[in-house]
Amino acid sequence: MDDLRDKYLTLINDAGDEAALEELRVQAVGKKGEISLKMRELGKMTPEERQVAGPALNALKDEINSALTAKKAALADAALEARLAEEWLDVTLPARPQRRGTIHPISQVTEEVSAIFADMGFAVAEGPQIDTDWYVFDALNIPSHHPARAEMDTFYMHRAEGDNRPPHILRTHTSPVQIRSMEAQGAPIRVIAPGRVYRADYDQTHTPMFHQVEGLCIGKDISMANLKWCLEEFVKAFFEVDHVELRFRASHFPFTEPSAEVDIQCTWDNGVLKVGEGDDWMEILGSGMVHPKVLENAGVDPKEYQGFAFGIGIDRLAMLKYGIPDLRAFFDSDLRWLKHYGFTPLDAPTLHGGLSK
Repeated sequence: MDDLRDKYLTLINDAGDEAALEELRVQAVGKKGEISLKMRELGKMTPEERQVAGPALNALKDEINSALTAKKAALADAALEARLAEEWLDVTLPARPQRRGTIHPISQVTEEVSAIFADMGFAVAEGPQIDTDWYVFDALNIPSHHPARAEMDTFYMHRAEGDNRPPHILRTHTSPVQIRSMEAQGAPIRVIAPGRVYRADYDQTHTPMFHQVEGLCIGKDISMANLKWCLEEFVKAFFEVDHVELRFRASHFPFTEPSAEVDIQCTWDNGVLKVGEGDDWMEILGSGMVHPKVLENAGVDPKEYQGFAFGIGIDRLAMLKYGIPDLRAFFDSDLRWLKHYGFTPLDAPTLHGGLSK
């Protein structure tokens, strides 16, 4: 038994893997193993011999089983150590930067529009979103009977009984900013006025609150030709095309005379808008020469100065350029939508570096 103990303890200690260890287990304590065969010989012994050999064989069997268990655990620990060493990761390394927040398409397009017109010499002007009906309607030559002044289209602020002050409203366009800018700066002047506007409408292409950008250029020798060039350059830069055709259609706006709706040449290819090619036309903005009464109301002499103005829907531009199908999604605050359509915060749009990246 001493020889068996020394033999198997040595072999167990030298076993290199679990397969070799299992083979040693079978040889030693399996049904036909050497120790198991020795225990079968106990029946041939006298009672006195069995009292001595039996406990010794059981002790040997327990010792071998304990050695097998210990070696198996040691092999498992060694395998785990090897795996950990192979899959080791230094968690002290800095994490890879990941984009958490994104720029909303409305903010992106507003910056793109501002960058384009800044290159043409336009400054950015701002005005209050709650304004009097004088700036929103009267100063812009919009008569009292005009449908836009009806409560079904315009949000009027509540007035206490007996309050005789001019009514305040949520501005329906950014045109009041041109009046305030001319009052403050006079002429000549060249500004754009992006911002929120409000109208009582809500469907797939209209929301109660949306965004516009107003453009105003007043000088002594400004004509429709200047307006046409300005808008052509804007459309080419914004949609990032080399050539585009614009179509001016006669229209009517109370604050411009003459007035024109502007269409761009385009085509639809599998639902994707392509500007500057094809046989289709799409309306994108309204424009015209500033009405003399508007200049007078803003304190500018219409006999000395004239100029043009235009208004563009920022939300509509974003939908056309970036393929956004539903205007209402702009205001849903859906993080999945924002992640998909959002822009990298540090990539500011510039004409030399590219508007959209």
